Amino acid sequence: MSIIDYQELLYAYTNGIFPMAEADGSIYWYAPDPRAIIPLDTYKPAKSLRPVLNKKLFEVRLNTDFEKVIRACSQPRLESPGTWISEDLIQSYTNLHKAGFAHSVECYQQEQLVGGLYGVCIGGAFFGESMFSHVSNSSKVAFHYLISLLREQNFLLLDTQFINDNVKRYGAIEIPKTEYLRILQKAIRVKTAWSSSPFSHIYMD
Repeated sequence: MSIIDYQELLYAYTNGIFPMAEADGSIYWYAPDPRAIIPLDTYKPAKSLRPVLNKKLFEVRLNTDFEKVIRACSQPRLESPGTWISEDLIQSYTNLHKAGFAHSVECYQQEQLVGGLYGVCIGGAFFGESMFSHVSNSSKVAFHYLISLLREQNFLLLDTQFINDNVKRYGAIEIPKTEYLRILQKAIRVKTAWSSSPFSHIYMD
């Protein structure tokens, strides 16, 4: 077992580094250059998502079942048969969650978890790790509520690590590592509060 101590994880994230597991379970550390982020002030929901949000098809919760979310995210997918979330990483991030630094946004239908995401939160920086969807649009709704919460709490950074087609649809861009580290150091010093209460509202702009 190679469970990472949560303090080691915090040190890594505050220095722009994060772990991923290979198929054999070996864990490697990454600090990509350029780095992908999603600007919080430019995100807008897709027009197709607006009726989904207005119909309130999902009950959105925070941190109700973090481990179940990360395990759902770890499952292989059609477009990616492997997974970078090993059992050791599941335990590592679950411990980080128990310490108050990793969080999940979850979508439920009839009390069943059908979609969601998780990430790491340090100060005013949120490091998005992964999302899953068992029902159409559920992960998109979870992400929309995440943006709402980060805006409400005046977060400065939403990190998405690598650029790909999935994060591009949410407005992800790439910035040089030096710029990322500058923003990161400013963000982690911001005092924010991750609320477990229901969302007061969501942003439709």
